[in-house]
Amino acid sequence: MSEIGGELARTIETFDQPTLTLIHQTHAPVVVAVLNSCFSREIRLVGTARLHTMVEQMLAEISTSGRDVTIPTGTGREVCMKWMKAQWLIRSATEDGSEVYSLTSHAQQAIDFMANLRQERTGLSEHRVANIIATARRINRESNPDRNARVAILEAEYVEIGVELDRLRAGGEIKRMSDDRLLEGFAELLSLVAQLPSDFKRVEESFRAVRSEILEDFRAERRAPGDVIDRYLDRIDNLVTATAEGRAFEGAFALLRDDALLQQLRADVNVLIEQGELFLVDRDRTDLRGIVPLMRAGLDSAMDQRSRITEVLRTYITSRDPGQDQEFDALLRELEGAVAKWLGVAGARATVPMELLPGKPEIETLKERYYDPSDDRPLPEFEVVDGESPEAMSLNELRRFGGPHLEQLGEALFSAEGRIDEWTLSGVFSTLPADARRPVDMLGLFHLATNSDGLIKIDDEELYSTVRPDGTRATFMAPLYVPGEQQAEDEP
Repeated sequence: MSEIGGELARTIETFDQPTLTLIHQTHAPVVVAVLNSCFSREIRLVGTARLHTMVEQMLAEISTSGRDVTIPTGTGREVCMKWMKAQWLIRSATEDGSEVYSLTSHAQQAIDFMANLRQERTGLSEHRVANIIATARRINRESNPDRNARVAILEAEYVEIGVELDRLRAGGEIKRMSDDRLLEGFAELLSLVAQLPSDFKRVEESFRAVRSEILEDFRAERRAPGDVIDRYLDRIDNLVTATAEGRAFEGAFALLRDDALLQQLRADVNVLIEQGELFLVDRDRTDLRGIVPLMRAGLDSAMDQRSRITEVLRTYITSRDPGQDQEFDALLRELEGAVAKWLGVAGARATVPMELLPGKPEIETLKERYYDPSDDRPLPEFEVVDGESPEAMSLNELRRFGGPHLEQLGEALFSAEGRIDEWTLSGVFSTLPADARRPVDMLGLFHLATNSDGLIKIDDEELYSTVRPDGTRATFMAPLYVPGEQQAEDEP
């Protein structure tokens, strides 16, 4: 009974973890589907307001889909707050101060678990047995303390590799991997890739927990700064060496620093994608090509959390003033002594009138700036520049640059309206003298033509040749006006 009791206790403890509470709750299908739709390997952070809106819209769409599922109640914000409390979401601040949501390692692990269940699982195969044998042999080679045993294993592998090299160099047949073995190999590789996000998430959460503990130690002043730093270094060393996710983090860090190894990984992945043309779907190819970016993104997030820990340590060490701490301790001791003296002479119900906050100072006016003699300096005298003034313009020169000659333009237009032959507004304009054919006079003629009842505008254009006041010429294409009666608009 004791054995089954202990096993039951361990099982209950396992089921209390956030990963299994997510999978075994009544809302599990909806929660996993929503989280999987909002987050991906490319989208790891979502703004708080945006996620609230997305969750609310997705839940409304599910409720109208007709499926027999249990849907969480509440607004998008309320649902996200519940998921944060259940440790499926975490809210943090970015460098620019905006708040974002991200998945916890528990939620990522649950999503990966559901994805693995959707994949087709293969049974016992030659490839899996061979992998078990190869893995056991590799671990034995790397962990066996017997020197002779290690030498024997390496020599056996060397002989096996040499025989294969000699066979291939002699023109031997290249053995092709069977489709079943190739398919299972891809499944194992994709499974390893799928585990990376949750591993990095756990490292990131571990760094975040260390940061919270350091802040708590500093605020409570339970340990000296040196002890806090030593404890931080021990935790970091233990994190990257004693946990599986920590070792994965160190392995990814070493890989991304080795350009040759990184290039070899990319080359191997490209070759595998070509060989798996018949077995891989687009998502599988995307996952394989995204191995390196995935490791970079996870590494950056973990390093960002580690940088925040370093920033906390640096800020505390640089801002801590031992002199002020000593003065404050002396003040507290002096206050404690004064209170002890007062308690010796005060009664049981004696009180001390003391304001919690200092009173408001009674100041009628408060100067914001001091007197500056330079403010009372007189303005400098104006310089006399009469000799630099330009020559005055005559009245005729001023008129050359003035407005249109409306009177002269009106007379020309009135004379043209009495003509029997065909004419256009451009023809009238061309008969004017040069000083009345400026661009501004052309605009003045259009003004008169628009207000005239004897002209109509045609859907065509004609050429106007104008003369500027300086004598240069300019041509314009403008609407065509011809003689004719305008039709009156119908009364509404």
